[in-house]
Amino acid sequence: MLTDATIQILRDDTPGCAELIHFNHSGASLPPKRVTDAVVSHLKREALRGPMEAAAQVADRLSTLRANATRLIGAEAGEIAFGTSGSAVWGMVFAALPPLRPGDRILVGRQEWGGNVATMQRAVARAGATLEVIPCRDDGSVDADALAAMIDDKVRLISLTWLPANGGLINDAEAIGKIANAAGIPYLVDAGQALGQVPIDVAKIGCDVLKAAGRKYIRGPRGTALLYIRSTFLETLEPVFLDVSSGPLVDWMPELRTDARLFETSEASVALHMGLGEAITLASELGIDAIHNRIGILSAILRQGLQAVPGVEVRDLGTRQSGLVSFTVEGVSASNVKSRLAEKSITIGANGVAYTPFDMTARGLREIARASVSYFNTVGEVTRLVEAVTQLARISR
Repeated sequence: MLTDATIQILRDDTPGCAELIHFNHSGASLPPKRVTDAVVSHLKREALRGPMEAAAQVADRLSTLRANATRLIGAEAGEIAFGTSGSAVWGMVFAALPPLRPGDRILVGRQEWGGNVATMQRAVARAGATLEVIPCRDDGSVDADALAAMIDDKVRLISLTWLPANGGLINDAEAIGKIANAAGIPYLVDAGQALGQVPIDVAKIGCDVLKAAGRKYIRGPRGTALLYIRSTFLETLEPVFLDVSSGPLVDWMPELRTDARLFETSEASVALHMGLGEAITLASELGIDAIHNRIGILSAILRQGLQAVPGVEVRDLGTRQSGLVSFTVEGVSASNVKSRLAEKSITIGANGVAYTPFDMTARGLREIARASVSYFNTVGEVTRLVEAVTQLARISR
C-alpha cells in the first residue's frame, strides 16, 4: 500500500509536480529526480572520461538493469533486450518473422496500436495475405472464444495490444495466450501501457514477444524500450540486419547471438539506460501491485466524476479498466479540450483514429480526450481536473 506520506515523498522527488497537474502518463510520465540525475550524471561522466570508457565503468550497473528488467516481467536470463522505442523493437521482430505468403492470415485485437497495424497492413498487402480483427465481447474486450473459432492452418500471427491507447480497458492477454499456444501460433503482445502499471508475468501471458516503451508508466527516459523474446522462439527469427554486437564475424561469417540481444545494436545511449535502470528500481521498490491498486482507485474516482458532468461522455470499455480514461465533451473537439486544460496547467492527451484505427472506426469516434492517471497523482488533482472539464462543458452548452 502506498501511504499519503509515501506519495508526498514521491511527489517531492518529481519536479514537474510543482509546475503542473500531469494526466498524460500514457504519453510520457513525469520522471523522478533520481532518473534524470542518473542520466545527467552519466553524461558528465562521458564528458570527463570519454563515452566508451564511461560505459566500461558502469558495466556492472547495466548488468543489474538487465537482471532487474528480467525479474520485473517474469522472464528468464537472456530473454530481454533494450531499444530506442516500442515501435522500433516491435518492427524489428515483426520483420524477422518468416515471410508471409498468399492466403496467410494475421489476427489482431480490435484495439491494436495504429503503428503496429500500419506495419502489418503493408506486409500483408505485399504478400497477398490478410489482416483480420478478432471480435469483441459485450464489454468491448477482445473475445478469446471468438479467436478460437478463427484459427486455421493459415494463421501465422496473433497480435494483441494489452492495454489500448484509447478505451480504458485491460484485455485478457492470458486468455488470448492460451488459444495461441494451443494452436502453436506466434503471439506478440504490445505492453506499452502495461509496463509499470500492471503486474506482468510473461510465462502466464504465454506470449512469444512483448514490448513496451520506457517513457510511460515505468517513468523512464524517452528513447528507451524493453523487448522480451521467449528463448525457444528466438531461433525462429531471422533479423534483417546485424552488427558487431548481434552478429560478429568469425572466419568471415556472422556468428549470431543466441539471446534476445540479437536485436540490440552495439551503439546505444548508456545515459538513458542508466535512467531506465533507476525507473525500474523505483517501480520494484514500490511494488507493481501497490502501484496498480492506487491507479485503479484514482482512475475510478475520475471516471465517476466525469460521468456526472452534463455534456461529457466517458468512452471507456471493459470490465477490467486501466488508468487511461477516455472521454468527449459535447461541442468541443478533443484537441481543444486538451489546449483549454493546458491553459489551467493541466496536461492530458488527445488521440485520433490513427492511434486505434479499428476500434475508433467501429465505435464511430474521430477523436477522444485522454486523461491518464498515475500512482503519484492525488485525489485533489483528480477533483481539479473534473472541475475544469465541468467548466469547459458548461461553457460549450
